[in-house]
Amino acid sequence: MEKFIRHWKNTSQWARQTIAPLFLILACPPAVFLFWYTNVALDGSFLKLGGLIHEEGLFKLIRDVWSPYFFGSAAAWKMLACFSIFQLLLIRYLPGKTFYGPITPAGNVPVYRANGPLAYGITLAAFYLCAYQFHLFSPTIIYDHFPALIGALSLFSLLFCVFLLFKGLWAPSSTDSGSSGNFIFDYYWGTELYPRIFGWDVKLFTNCRFGLMSWPLILLSLAAKQQQLHGLTDSMIVSVALQLIYITKFFFWESGYLRSLDIMHDRAGFYICWGCLVWVPGIYTSPTFYLVNHPDTLGLFWATTIFVVGTAFILINFWADRQRQRVRETEGRCLIWGKIPDITIARYTTTLGEHKQNILLTSGWWGFARHFHYVPEILGAFCWSLPALFSNFLPYFYVVFLTILLIERAYRDDRRCAKKYGSDWTLYCQKVPYKIIPFVI
Repeated sequence: MEKFIRHWKNTSQWARQTIAPLFLILACPPAVFLFWYTNVALDGSFLKLGGLIHEEGLFKLIRDVWSPYFFGSAAAWKMLACFSIFQLLLIRYLPGKTFYGPITPAGNVPVYRANGPLAYGITLAAFYLCAYQFHLFSPTIIYDHFPALIGALSLFSLLFCVFLLFKGLWAPSSTDSGSSGNFIFDYYWGTELYPRIFGWDVKLFTNCRFGLMSWPLILLSLAAKQQQLHGLTDSMIVSVALQLIYITKFFFWESGYLRSLDIMHDRAGFYICWGCLVWVPGIYTSPTFYLVNHPDTLGLFWATTIFVVGTAFILINFWADRQRQRVRETEGRCLIWGKIPDITIARYTTTLGEHKQNILLTSGWWGFARHFHYVPEILGAFCWSLPALFSNFLPYFYVVFLTILLIERAYRDDRRCAKKYGSDWTLYCQKVPYKIIPFVI
């Protein structure tokens, strides 16, 4: 029986580290193209997509949709190069206060410059001035070149992840690196926690300054395209406005994000780097892509209601994140909702044998559930998808994806914290017994 259990555990681990990553590596790139194609050629209907797959076969359809754009285009590569260089220069030369990420298991401390909000403002201003004042390009340029942009991005990102894999093995930036012994998992998960290239932090660039920074520019281009084709509708305005509020919130919280569990534990591989370089611009924008050719009018009441409710959810999400960040910055010497915060001291030991501790907030929004901030984040995403109404499911795929992602992350983070903090985590869970939704999960 023990032999069978060991064999089952080994098989299960092999499946988690090989089959699942390989499936995602193979499935995600064509999926992004099928989403774009469904939006622009199939009226945003998964039913029509299913019919085409039945008639032509999945692989033939993927080949027909993807092959014209597999290598991108000269214009797409030029656009991506200009944007990337611009963002790298902003990272390097914009002023900002130095801040430090959390200490790693190997005892390293990443160093950043807090210039995200300034870079975000300059990027939006530059797009507006170049498109509307200097007329260097049309504001619809991203929509017009989108499939070629995704093709170029996907090809570059797949190769870039190969480079990161071998960099982590042969020339790591820190001691937080190494191989799992499984090539596929190493490619998917990465071999280095905080890779740097010529001083630039890779995850800061891919996650924040490319993936999240490209998102608002795509939204503005999609809105310009709807205005060009059909006239700008209140549904597009509400959807874009809510997403811009969310993205603006992110850059004002960027230093907190760079101290989050995502950055602390997820290495730089396909999962993060390809995901932020391709999946974010390709999938996160799909509700707004749908609205380009579906110019529905909500009316003043519904447009205002959706906007106000959506804004409230986004601000609650920011408020919760800011509460936790503030408590850790002040080591608990602050007020949460006008009261001294209730905290739990969680102690842990690094791989170097150093004894450290973190502060876990158990009051304010964090008294409701250990990952309560995921709830308003999901509801905010639902609100900026809602202007697409309910003719098709595609605009709501991102909400479903986000829900699955965050629930899985909550369980994964709890397992990590239980292993890291031990009995202190048990005490914390007694104070905050619910994982995500009070009285439900």
